[in-house]
Amino acid sequence: MEKPIAESELIINKDGSVYHLNLKPGQVAMDIIGVGDPERVGKISRFFDRIELKVQNREFVTHTGFYQGKRLSVISTGMGTDNIEIFLTELDALFNVNFKTRIPVPKLTKLNIIRVGTSGSMQAQVPAGSLLASEYALGLDTLMTFYNLNSSDWEKQIGHWVQNKLNLSFTPYCVKGSEKLFAIFKGEMTTGITVTCPGFFGPQGRKIRLVPAIPNIVGLLGSTPFNGFQFTNLEMETAGYYAMGKLLGHEVLSLNAIVANRFNQTFDADPENTMEKLITLLLKKLAPPSS
Repeated sequence: MEKPIAESELIINKDGSVYHLNLKPGQVAMDIIGVGDPERVGKISRFFDRIELKVQNREFVTHTGFYQGKRLSVISTGMGTDNIEIFLTELDALFNVNFKTRIPVPKLTKLNIIRVGTSGSMQAQVPAGSLLASEYALGLDTLMTFYNLNSSDWEKQIGHWVQNKLNLSFTPYCVKGSEKLFAIFKGEMTTGITVTCPGFFGPQGRKIRLVPAIPNIVGLLGSTPFNGFQFTNLEMETAGYYAMGKLLGHEVLSLNAIVANRFNQTFDADPENTMEKLITLLLKKLAPPSS
């Protein structure tokens, strides 16, 4: 018989909720929208026909409800792949671990998880104000150093190519997003490889007072495609989503509202409107109105 997961490893609160998310089994839908900003949760759930649950703990805010008859959950994660690791691990446990016995269930539940976030373009032809779906994600963080991620030969090649291109001391990881979810949005927006950075300023080549070690990261990655695939944008979570999703067996896709163009150094004149366009499109595709 499988050994129960220790109390120190999977922390369950006295009320039966998981430690960080503060959620109980059954309180989350199988279709989940992940956002970084806690305030964005309400900006999506306001479109719901009915909200059945609102929970908040730290930066993790959850609204579960119904839109066009489809049960959805919107959960904020905060920024960075470290938060994504917490989010996806505890989210998976809500469905795939029996909280009473602390043993993984025999039949695993596969979730549909879509990240909705802001991002900066590395390409002149991907302007601020546009929308982008991440076909692949390249992680410049080191989260996958601590997991055994199986990568394709192509994904390994791109990791080594970027390591040499940027003269890094570690090998970045590359992961493909959900083909199933990607097919839903492919014809609706730009697609490409999203670069996930472990910070907003230096790791993305921004200079305020400190000089980045790789000041031209946008030019180095944005100017050279890899085997026909273009590095299109920079942000801070997508690779964590894709890697953890692959490891845990879930369908995961990242959708980006491009609010900055790093190539020509411009910023979206109305970023709220761009995010609104993305949210509207997302809900339309997730739950088309009945005829």
